[in-house]
Amino acid sequence: MISSSARPRRLRNLKWARDMFRETRVVADNLVYPLFVAPGKKFKKEISSMPGCFHLSPDEAAAEAGRCRDFGINAVLLFGLPSKKDPLGKEAYDPKGPVPEAVRLIKRSVPDIGAITDVCLCEYTSHGHCGVVKKGRDGNFLVDNDLTLKLLVKEALVHAAAGADFVAPSDMMDNRVGAIRRALDGAGCRQTGILSYAAKYSSAFYGPFREAALSAPQFGDRKSYQLDPANFLEALREVELDVMQGADIIMVKPALAYLDVLRAVKDRFNFPTAAYNVSGEYSMVKVAAQKGLINEKAMVLELLTSIKRAGADMIITYHAKEAAKWLSGKQ
Repeated sequence: MISSSARPRRLRNLKWARDMFRETRVVADNLVYPLFVAPGKKFKKEISSMPGCFHLSPDEAAAEAGRCRDFGINAVLLFGLPSKKDPLGKEAYDPKGPVPEAVRLIKRSVPDIGAITDVCLCEYTSHGHCGVVKKGRDGNFLVDNDLTLKLLVKEALVHAAAGADFVAPSDMMDNRVGAIRRALDGAGCRQTGILSYAAKYSSAFYGPFREAALSAPQFGDRKSYQLDPANFLEALREVELDVMQGADIIMVKPALAYLDVLRAVKDRFNFPTAAYNVSGEYSMVKVAAQKGLINEKAMVLELLTSIKRAGADMIITYHAKEAAKWLSGKQ
């Protein structure tokens, strides 16, 4: 019988051997850095709830994408902040909006970095919901799924025309992946991929993002269209539907509280899989580090390793720039 300790212990005693036989590796090109794009020029303002993250004008977002590429990061994910909100989120599908403009600038200045665009209405609507809101029979609000799909399609087409490599529907409306895929193909944008927020939970970990994107719901909540944190099998059904409808990458969001779902998704579908290390997960680490309670570098790299080990091929994280520096040894 092989000893349970002799050889592994000797490997652990040597750094080069530990590195050589490490089962899970996080590298910079696993990481995607989110950017929050606002109207204007030469505008950069730190987001108070997310230290180290900023609202950026399109030109500043392009410059930030260039810095990301210098550290080996392969893609950025763009969220938009409109100049004006309205019930239908019209600036979401404005070709002159901040996200299409940022995509055009990024593709001119950093053509080899991936440009992924968030497709949703919550940042753009005056009510903060991810779709068109109507009153139901009981007098309470509901999101009109089919009408919302039409607007999401318009948004995706605008982003594709600007040069986005992937569009990322995050709204959790039923059948939006199929609707967007048909529209992209019909418009001659067959090379534009879809990164689907396939298993997006109604989570308490989104709090800082809602300040960053100015997208907190003005009434009600998003539990009618996002997943119940208690549900596991429902997530697998949602992922299966998105794969069948033409998604190229599927995502689990948030990451850390749903590593079991992430592992199951990867095992069940063996499909390109992303995980979103969301704002609440990021800000908890940042605040703890500022108070001297943790070793930030060690904790971030351990958390990212856990997400990769659970099955993520791609990790969307606000830690991406710092992690890429640490992984490369650059300062």
